[in-house]
Parts: sequence; structure tokens; C-alpha cells
Amino acid sequence: MKLLVLLPRVPYPLEKGDKLRAFYQIKELSKYHDIYLVALQDAPLHPEALEKIEPYCKEIHLIKLSWVSKCWGIVRALLKGLPIQCGYFYSNKAKRKIKNLINKIHPDHIYCFMIRMTEYVKKYQDCHKTLDYQDVLSMGMKRRLEKAPIWKKPIFLYEYQALRRYEKNIFPHFTNKIIITSIDRDLIHHPQKQYIQVVSNGIDFEKFSHIKKEKIYDLIFAGNMLYPPNIDAVLFLVKSIFPKLLVKFPHLKLCICGATPAPAIKALASENITVTGWVDEMAEYYAQSKIFIAPMQLGTGLQNKLLEAMAMKLPCVTSPLAGKPIEGAQNHHSLLICNTVDEYVETVSKLLNDTDFYHTIAENGYQFVKANYDWEEVGKKLEEVMNED
Repeated sequence: MKLLVLLPRVPYPLEKGDKLRAFYQIKELSKYHDIYLVALQDAPLHPEALEKIEPYCKEIHLIKLSWVSKCWGIVRALLKGLPIQCGYFYSNKAKRKIKNLINKIHPDHIYCFMIRMTEYVKKYQDCHKTLDYQDVLSMGMKRRLEKAPIWKKPIFLYEYQALRRYEKNIFPHFTNKIIITSIDRDLIHHPQKQYIQVVSNGIDFEKFSHIKKEKIYDLIFAGNMLYPPNIDAVLFLVKSIFPKLLVKFPHLKLCICGATPAPAIKALASENITVTGWVDEMAEYYAQSKIFIAPMQLGTGLQNKLLEAMAMKLPCVTSPLAGKPIEGAQNHHSLLICNTVDEYVETVSKLLNDTDFYHTIAENGYQFVKANYDWEEVGKKLEEVMNED
């Protein structure tokens, strides 16, 4: 069938979790449908973006967002009591183009990726529509509100309340709803949230597979380093956990690997800490590292970085916030979850000192993701959801 896919960003490069999820969903859905892709463009287009996306799409339509449209969209959102991020990704120009495309294509189904795009099609009723919440944006905003400086709290409070309300109100406008984990589903503030189906992420096992390399780094953290939850996690790691580990292991090396590092992250570079910025092959850095550590304190959803590291047989140490959405991993001794600074120090120390323990966790993690996170199976599940009336 003709499937119209609406994305808030061009799904390449894969430096953000939402882009990665969108890219592989499109790849898998293209096995079943003709994909008509509409993506908003709020940044310069990567030179390889179209080359990477075109094999999976019948048509690609990119709509640029100007700074004027983004500012006006935010004003519109505030006037209507909508989330600021819904306003940021809304423009009248985009609305007209999407409406014209719908009239031209006559899609059999519309797939809307994240609530940032729902304003464009929420009133359209001529075909079935599926919404991917991805995760609970309101809860992520609430966690940022709790840690925000006093002068930012009014903004975060408004956005949290607007998102919570919008996640509930948008529910009946879509035939089918999906979300990335059951934990996120249970946080949606709607009395029928049990009808939101869980469609997880997967791993590209051709890209992320165990390879033997010289171990340069003892610890690695990966992710988009302009994303506030990642910044918060790295600062917690470097300021609270790493100094205690250095007492035990004076030559310990940490790699902070990811695109667009914020100034506060760049400033962490030292003899023991490497800040890479964007890298072409993330798998190379996983292979050169011994342990993946992600002490996440903010954010929601599923941490793809953990799945990738587990696929490459790195023992993973993380927080309850990031670990629990990988349901069953802790029970299978595939993932190590820590609650305090001292627990992180003790766990990392044991992995570095106990070879048998290290290899057990690494192998368990690999077997767990291999059995539970496959993009082809994700695609089949998503296809089943879309075919439900």
C-alpha cells in the first residue's frame, strides 16, 4: 500500500535515537509498502543523507524550516497551550505542502513519527493513521524540570504540563498507537493507554558485531553530546564516579564519544579523558573499549547505546532509569545496574579485576540482545500494528 511517513527530522546521519529508529523503521516498512517520505529539515542536509534514504522510498519530500517559521510556530504553540516543541516543528508552509501531497498521493495509511508531527494530520480522517509516541516526552521534561536552575523552571514546567496534556489529547486522533517500551506506555496519561502497543528498537548486527581490537579505553560513554540527558550523565560520571575510580586505577582511560559535544563536555578532555566528537564508525570505538558505562539520570525511552555495546560484547553498567526499559536483561545477568556512586565504583572495579565475571556479563549481554532486538522482527511487529483496524 501507499504509506505516507511524516518525520520531524531527516533520518540521517544516525547520531540521535529518534533518527536511528525512524531510519530502520523506514527500511523495514519498505519491504511491505511504497514509502512516501516527508521530513522536516531544520539543519543543513548531510551530503550522504539522500543516498542513504532513497533505496527505501518511492518519493522523498524535504521541507525546510526557517528560523522565522520556527519562532512563529513557538508563538502559535504558546497561544494555543501546545507544547513548545510541537510549535518548533510546525509551519504553515509545511502544513500546505503536506496537505497538497496527501491530495496528490491519496495514501492508504499515514505513519506519524512522534507527537511533534501530529498537528499536521490529526484532523485528517480519510485513511488509517498510526502514531509512534516513541517515548514519553512529558516525563523526560519533568525530570529535567526537577534538576533545572530556578530561572529555567517556569519554561520546563510549562512544557511538562503541555506535553502531558497533549500526549493524552492526541490519543483518539490516531487509529493505532505504538511506543518504545512498556515502561513508557504506562506513563502516558490516558485511561486507555493499554491499547498503545510496544514496538521496540533493534540492532544492526552487521554494523555492531564483536571484533577484536587493542583496548585503548577502559570506559566508554557514547551518544549525542548536545542532548541534555547525555550531558548530565557524562558530568555525573566525570565529576562523581571517575575520580574515585582513578584512586584505584590511576591510569584509567575514559572515552566520551558522540556528535556535537557541548562546551562543558569539551572542557573535560584531559590525559585520562578523550572527547572525540563525531566519529564515522562508532563500532570501532566500542571495540577499542573494555566497559560501557551510562549513568543516565534524565530522559526516557530505550538507550540504543546500551544495546549496541551489548551486541559488541561490552559489559554494560548503567542506572535503573536506563536499565529497566531493557526488560529482562537484569534477570538474565546481562546488564549491571547501579544506584549510587559507590556501586558504580565497585561494579567497574570488579569488571576490571575479575576476568571471569567480565566475560560472563559480556557474553550474557550479547546473547540477550541477539535474542530480543532484531530490526527485521521490529518491522514485522510494526506491520502487524498498521494492519489492525
